[in-house]
Amino acid sequence: MLIVGEKINTTLKGVDGIIAGRNASALQDLAKKQIEAGADMVDVNVGTRVKTESEDMQWAIKTIQEVIDKPLCIDSPNPEVLEAGLKVHKGKPLINSTTAEKERLQRILPLVKKYDFRIVALTMDDTGIPEDAEKRYTIAGKLIESLVREGMKLEDIYIDPLVRPISTDCSVGKVVLDAIEKISISFEEVHLICGLSNISFGLPRRGLLNRVFLSMAIERGLDAAIIDPLDKQVMSTIFAARALVGKDEFCTDYLSAFRQGKL
Repeated sequence: MLIVGEKINTTLKGVDGIIAGRNASALQDLAKKQIEAGADMVDVNVGTRVKTESEDMQWAIKTIQEVIDKPLCIDSPNPEVLEAGLKVHKGKPLINSTTAEKERLQRILPLVKKYDFRIVALTMDDTGIPEDAEKRYTIAGKLIESLVREGMKLEDIYIDPLVRPISTDCSVGKVVLDAIEKISISFEEVHLICGLSNISFGLPRRGLLNRVFLSMAIERGLDAAIIDPLDKQVMSTIFAARALVGKDEFCTDYLSAFRQGKL
């Protein structure tokens, strides 16, 4: 399962100051802690710094990759910022993201032929975020078709079925779970990813809701998540859920995590 560490985001306390002050050691430390905790890659989002986003993204990527031999997730809705990151990234990154909105998708597709990367594709089109699983599935199919036509490999596509808060609509959790299952069955080589914490927004004991939803999503086919890897309970849930649904042969990963004190 691909774990993407979410802690380098300028919406989070202290991160904007690190980026603005070009505090390389603090940024590198934050990245290293996430990798050491079990993240496979680190998300880099400097989106609140609109006027200097491309410059900040390039600086952050180069600074992190001075000390970490891991791919990064280049996170921005702006294709120009994504390309700025792609130009300096070493190795094969994940870019986050595109949607099926016509204008946004058309600005992303040319990058497929110029760079080698993996991509997060959100199940949203020009009509907005669908209310039901079937429409999310239909949009996913269109996104996959468009990306593959431009040369993207199926295994490099990560579909995000867009988790929304159950505090505003109690059905959205089930909708996302149904969408994950349907997409994973129809497109076996494609990955399913989500930003976990949206599900619990506005409710108490958010961690509890996040962990239970995560385990349910893994059972349905989720194989990647953007999370806080420093949260030991969330990481423990991943190891346990994968073992329980038969995705960890001989419980190897679970036992290894136990021996390393990660549970």
